[in-house]
This record gives sequence, structure tokens and C-alpha cells, in this order.
Amino acid sequence: MREEIPQFLREELLRQYGEADAERIAQGYAARRVTTLRVNRLKAEPQAVRDALREAGLQAQTVPWSGDALVLEDAHEEAVTALPLYERGEIYLQSLSSMIPPLLLGAQPEENILDMAAAPGGKTTQIAAMTGNRAMITACERNAARAEKLRFNLARQGATRVSVMNIDARQLDDLFAFDRILLDAPCSGSGTVQLHERSRARFDRETLARVTKTQEALLAKALRLLRPGHEMIYSTCSVLDQENGDMVRRAAARMGAEVVPLELTGFEDVPRLPVSVPGTLCVCPDARYEGFFVAKLRRKKK
Repeated sequence: MREEIPQFLREELLRQYGEADAERIAQGYAARRVTTLRVNRLKAEPQAVRDALREAGLQAQTVPWSGDALVLEDAHEEAVTALPLYERGEIYLQSLSSMIPPLLLGAQPEENILDMAAAPGGKTTQIAAMTGNRAMITACERNAARAEKLRFNLARQGATRVSVMNIDARQLDDLFAFDRILLDAPCSGSGTVQLHERSRARFDRETLARVTKTQEALLAKALRLLRPGHEMIYSTCSVLDQENGDMVRRAAARMGAEVVPLELTGFEDVPRLPVSVPGTLCVCPDARYEGFFVAKLRRKKK
């Protein structure tokens, strides 16, 4: 384990995963992550985007699990943001890992969808594109500046059927009811560490206790707002089980929910870590992927 990794995080990784998998995570932290983006189907088609990138001298690679996800191995983000198709909202810079939760959510046209921590809008606009702007999406963001950034990205991407609420999702009235919910919860960020960049994240027991308290409250609220018999996705950009499997297991037991095994056909190339709850996914960080956790829960019918 590299000394640059904060001591508390090193200890947690070794305790949870053992030396071999902890070293895999450390190698992912040390890797320089490539640039990835998503084609916005509300405004463009993948082939047209690939052609435009090629004309700009950028070679895009695809992934097996999404026709909209593109990988640019030899380009910095600045080369993408300078392109007209970026300004027109035809593409969105987004990590591969963060594209997975909306895909597994499986939102359908005309459904009532809640995105509980939506800014800056990558997953919200992805859901809008996947449903052809036909789902009714409520997007919550408690920070006013981030809510404005969310509105800007929604407008640029052409996501027109989204209501932005500048509110902490924990404060939503329990009278609301949603067909599907995406909770990409605030977390420690233990999956996104990049050792060649200076991290602002704190990794200590007190910080972990604070974020898990927030996650627990948000997940409990999500399950109260979810219609009985319907499904939600809980995700974090963490590889720590306190924020992931432990959280899901407790919430399911307390809130009358069950874990629904994820359908991961096509995701075989995604690097994985062991999980404590069968049917969930924990992505191991590497040059292409951030560390990420995804679980699907269904609220039981009364």
C-alpha cells in the first residue's frame, strides 16, 4: 500500500479487502484516468459524434455495456470542451462508473422519477435522454450554486421535463410518491482518489461517521417516497463497505425493502471488488473507472 494514501483509508482498505484487493485499489488510485464522455441522444447519435471526434483528431473507443459511452485514451478534457458539439450539448463529460447507476435504474417513459442528489446533472440528463424526455423527473439539490449549475446543464442538454428543487431531499414531504428513485449519495469519495492530484477529501473516522449518517437518512427517506413494489438505485463513489453493503443491509431490514440482484449482462469487462451483499456491484478503480458501488432495492408491498 502506497504511503501517499491517507493512513485511515489504508487501514480500512486492508481490513475490508485484504492485501491483494487493497493493492488493486491502490494501483487504481495511482493510475491516470482517461477522458470519458456520454453521447446525448436528445441531440445527437453516437456515429455522428464519433465522426465529429475523428475529424477533430480524437479517437473514441466504445464499451460493451453502452452505445453512448465513449473513451478517449489520448485526450484531455480541455480538448473536448473546446469542441462545438460540447457547446451544443451533444456530449457530456461523465465518468464511466457514474453512467452505470442510471442504466441499472431502468427508468421508463411517463414514469415519475426522483433524483435525490442531482447536481451537476450527469445522471439526471442521462435519465432524460434514456426516456426520450418523456419521464417526469424531479431533481433535488440543496446547494443554491450547484442547483444553478444543474439548471444550466439541463438546458444545454435539452432535458426539458425536469423540475429542479433547491432543497435537501431529506426535507421532502412524505406525501410525494415516485415510481423510481436514484440516490447517488454524498460519500467519502474513497473510490475517486487520484494520487497524482491533490485531494481535498478527508479520510478519518469522524468524517466517515458523518457521511454515513447522511446516507442513512437519505436512504430511509428514499424508501418512504418509493411506491410499494417499485425499485430504486442506491450508489456511492466509495469502496468502503460502511457506506455500501452495510448501509443497504440495514436500510432493507429497517424500511421493509429487499435487495434486487443487479442484471449485469454486458458489464463483464468492468473491474469488480468483492461485495458483502450478493447482487450488488462494487467497481474497482483503474485507469478507466472510478471506484463505485451500486445496489437496487425494492420496497415491499404491504
